Amino acid sequence: MIDLIKQPWPWYVAGPLIGLTVPFLLILGNKSFGISNSMRHICAAVLPAKIPFFHYDWKKEQWIFFFIAGIMAGAFMASNYMSNHQPVDLNPKTISDLTALGITNFNGLLPSEIFDMSNILNVRGLIFFILGGFLVGFGTRYAGGCTSGHAIMGLSNLQWPSLVATLAFMAGGFFMTHLIFPFIFKLF
Repeated sequence: MIDLIKQPWPWYVAGPLIGLTVPFLLILGNKSFGISNSMRHICAAVLPAKIPFFHYDWKKEQWIFFFIAGIMAGAFMASNYMSNHQPVDLNPKTISDLTALGITNFNGLLPSEIFDMSNILNVRGLIFFILGGFLVGFGTRYAGGCTSGHAIMGLSNLQWPSLVATLAFMAGGFFMTHLIFPFIFKLF
């Protein structure tokens, strides 16, 4: 059984399992799936400031803290106890494209040429960590939710804004991957 859990699951198994969280959360407590509001709840609980955005009854959403703890515990257990420690099976075209940019460490999902914390002190690191983090946060707030909230919860509820947001997320991802990322990586 543990060997089954350690292997990557095909999309036709993992996708429906993720999709089933939507009716599960709705039936059990009329809750919405998405992670971006968790930061708002944490800030409201930990930093009781006079900022109107954080001034609400966050105690009604305490379940999200358990949800976040479960995500972190699951990620810790998966990476430390259930990983087969083999290189991620990437498409050969992806490997050749990344190698052409100078990325050669494929021992995990986070190549050290990009995500090593020592890179934060150079221009590329500042762009990826600081500017990238700001843009993700700004985009999440501007779109009224994150990719998981819109693409999983919003689309399953047939919400038009979620369709628009998901299409924009995908277009932005393709644009970044194929145009901006290679430019930044070659430039710096």
